[in-house]
Amino acid sequence: MKTIFKFLGAFALLAIGILVGKNYFADNSEATVPIPPGMTYRNVGSTNDTLIAQSNSYNGKIIEVKSGGSIQEAVKNANPGDLIRVYPGTYSENVYIDKDNIALQGIVIDGEWPTLDGKKKINDAFLYSGNGILIENFKIIDYKGNGIMGQAGNNFVIRNNWIIDTGVYGIFPQFGKNGLIEHNVVSEIADAAIYVGMCDNVDVLHNETFNSVAGIEIENSRHCLVENNYVHDNTGGLLAFVTPGLPIKTTFDVIFRNNFVVNNNTPNFGAPGSTVAGIPTGTGVLIMAADDVILENNIITGNNNTGVTIVDLATGAPKANDPNSEGNPDRTIILDNIMFDNGNETTGELKAIMLTQLETKGPDIFAYGNGSGTIRDKNKYRTFGIDHWGPAQITDTKDVRTLMLPEPVPIKAVSKAELGELTYYGVCAGCHAFGNRLIGPPTEIIQAIHNGNPQGIVNYINNPKNLREDYPEMPPQDYLDDAAKIAVAEYILAMKPDEVTTSLNP
Repeated sequence: MKTIFKFLGAFALLAIGILVGKNYFADNSEATVPIPPGMTYRNVGSTNDTLIAQSNSYNGKIIEVKSGGSIQEAVKNANPGDLIRVYPGTYSENVYIDKDNIALQGIVIDGEWPTLDGKKKINDAFLYSGNGILIENFKIIDYKGNGIMGQAGNNFVIRNNWIIDTGVYGIFPQFGKNGLIEHNVVSEIADAAIYVGMCDNVDVLHNETFNSVAGIEIENSRHCLVENNYVHDNTGGLLAFVTPGLPIKTTFDVIFRNNFVVNNNTPNFGAPGSTVAGIPTGTGVLIMAADDVILENNIITGNNNTGVTIVDLATGAPKANDPNSEGNPDRTIILDNIMFDNGNETTGELKAIMLTQLETKGPDIFAYGNGSGTIRDKNKYRTFGIDHWGPAQITDTKDVRTLMLPEPVPIKAVSKAELGELTYYGVCAGCHAFGNRLIGPPTEIIQAIHNGNPQGIVNYINNPKNLREDYPEMPPQDYLDDAAKIAVAEYILAMKPDEVTTSLNP
């Protein structure tokens, strides 16, 4: 059986490579690819030019960047609706896109990529706060912070990128709505290879993630479809989380469908004390406090701790303190999946629990703590903790083709009064939460350090200094304009733990 599955896994990887190579990366391809909702195709040049997917508003000029040029300079000169085409070469820079409807497209010629190389000195490759951003066909390596990070940008498309060792996150849209993440290959990430944080209506399709702490993580997000991904050799494969202390309090309506979740047994190398540092090695799928999560037609195998773990916050994050977060994973639905060869080397609390059952092998499905769920056929899997579950009331999700919206989300005007709140949610909250450690110090520590001194926070935003060995270095956020910096500083100092919630929609 193991030999058969290794063949299947290799075939899946080959299929991904064929789809990626044939349809997207060659600069003279005439192949067609699925068109996301609200998108159209056009050929922007001669018959040998790449077909590019773009929103209807990408109707401006084409700006070309050749080796030796600057992508950031091209962004500076671009107007909404423009396409920036980047040719093979090495570009060691941080690219910040604060304009709407800008497309950045790498051109791969004879196997040579446009490569953003952070040289382990630059924090982020791409940071976008604009709406309607397209980023595709880039190789991104050796950054300290993130490969591609979205900061409150809606209607985004991130596709066909090759991301290796970019620090905390590979692809990280935060506080955005209506996005597509597809055909990316991401590896060697210290937190999550693909991390959808505080977002709505996002499809994550046809990606490969490996050798990272978390493969694909849906955190404090709603209406997300995670389908046809190859997630292997991470600490944990697929995750649906609620992290306490963030302004978005819920994760719900998540579909994990048609994914390969294989051999996620990499030792956890997350930052000590961070949320992901608690993920047990050998976790295939982890659902913590997320509601209405559906698992369907996944192949989940070779994960040494469990195939699927379902826990409440009291069990999974007992030190977190957020009275506004409801901690139970409710209405989980498990339909037809293939699960085998999981639980061969259980660890920690699960190992102790299984010994009480006179078992040493872990289950395919392990549920612990409070919560509710249903399952189509309980007898198909080795289970623990779901004896009270009833039969699922649905048989499949084939009518759900996408959870993206049929039309782009209108760009929301942000008032001066909302600027600090939006900046905090879009930029800061991915690393700083109340009463809970993510990547950086909890928000209440920042308040204590800078009590009554918003300018001190502004100074730190511009020029951070790593003063504590137990936290990683914060990347500078000096690209923010002065109004946003002082607004977010004042907002942070005025926040109260029991008021950490938002009236803003992503």
